[in-house]
Amino acid sequence: MKLQDLDIIVTAPPAPGWGGRYWIFVKVTTDTGITGWGECYASSVGPDAMVHVIRDVFDRHMAGEDPANIELMYRRTYSAGFTQRPDPTVIGAFSGLEIACWDILGKDRDCPVHALIGGRMNDRVRAYSYLYPLAHHDMDAFWNSPDMAAESALDYVSRGFTALKFDPAGPYTIRGGHMPAMSDISRSTAFCKAIREAVGDRADLLFGTHGQFNVAGAIRMGQALEPYSPLWFEEPIPPDSPEDMARVARAVRVPVATGERLTTAAEFGAVLRAGAAEILQPALGRAGGIWEGRKIAILAQAFTAQVAPHLYAGPIEWAANIQLSVAIPNLLIAETIETPFHDRLIKGTIRVEGGYIPAPTAPGLGIEVDEDLARAHPYRGTGLHLQMQEAPCDYSHENAFQGGAPTSDFIE
Repeated sequence: MKLQDLDIIVTAPPAPGWGGRYWIFVKVTTDTGITGWGECYASSVGPDAMVHVIRDVFDRHMAGEDPANIELMYRRTYSAGFTQRPDPTVIGAFSGLEIACWDILGKDRDCPVHALIGGRMNDRVRAYSYLYPLAHHDMDAFWNSPDMAAESALDYVSRGFTALKFDPAGPYTIRGGHMPAMSDISRSTAFCKAIREAVGDRADLLFGTHGQFNVAGAIRMGQALEPYSPLWFEEPIPPDSPEDMARVARAVRVPVATGERLTTAAEFGAVLRAGAAEILQPALGRAGGIWEGRKIAILAQAFTAQVAPHLYAGPIEWAANIQLSVAIPNLLIAETIETPFHDRLIKGTIRVEGGYIPAPTAPGLGIEVDEDLARAHPYRGTGLHLQMQEAPCDYSHENAFQGGAPTSDFIE
């Protein structure tokens, strides 16, 4: 069996676009007619350029190869052009193609992917979600409203979720880490207080920041959150300095989590060696794929760290995350995004049930992709999957983070 054909679909979710402005799906077919699906979580270049990168990686390193030779194809890609270092764009392209290879292998061998990477360790996977506005909420006001957040949290808990993520901490800027405004700290503690009072001990609080702060600012923010005992303090500073993130981890009594923007075991290994985080959050559509995710989980075990696969993408990356989650002993939790569009794209083949995802039993990734639906929603915008603002932190007026796909300028 050899890898033969590649098709790439760039799909735009309907507004408000939870999961990003677009998702890049890859469809890989073998010479025996088996089709595998993958998803590339790579957003440093536009989707048109990314399509060319994906095709180059496939044609150069994978076409004509046995899909079982994952490590060989990874080493070709990782070493290409005399690099042998993490590259989020190239490895992001490979990640989606690698996921498709596992989908092919599972279908060929009539078993779920987790059976090929260690077997079933977990019968179900604990799920968490960002807090999103309810139907009656003002979509713009929601992100700075502790009361609306608490109301949304109660809704999720009523459906069985035991962990909830939110980011009220201020701007998401190109300028690197900044010192938070005092109003950002006050709003963040108000969110924690309102949500904790609403849900009590029925759910963990997951405090996101998207690398907004410098070291001193992260320490100020993190120490202010300590009375509410969040399960984690996510990416408190930009991800490019594990040593500096370790300074935050030593100063704050909340576990640090990171990994959404990291790629390959090399970068995750640097985080672990520095003591920068207790919780690793690989996004398998960027980190190197399922096999690299398995390596990252093994590294984490050696440091008694836990794994919480990240998701801000479409449902194919989610399916890959779930297959890894089922197979590893140091799983903490996995992110999920529940929208009708996510569900329809995989025809309801994986769902959260009472706050948990049952281990998939169908072959491959365990999903059925609605290819016609994916093609019926092409991306026609000009923005990247995620974008950061150029304006600095506003110390005089209110800052806001609108969940990654701002409702005011979202392009369907």
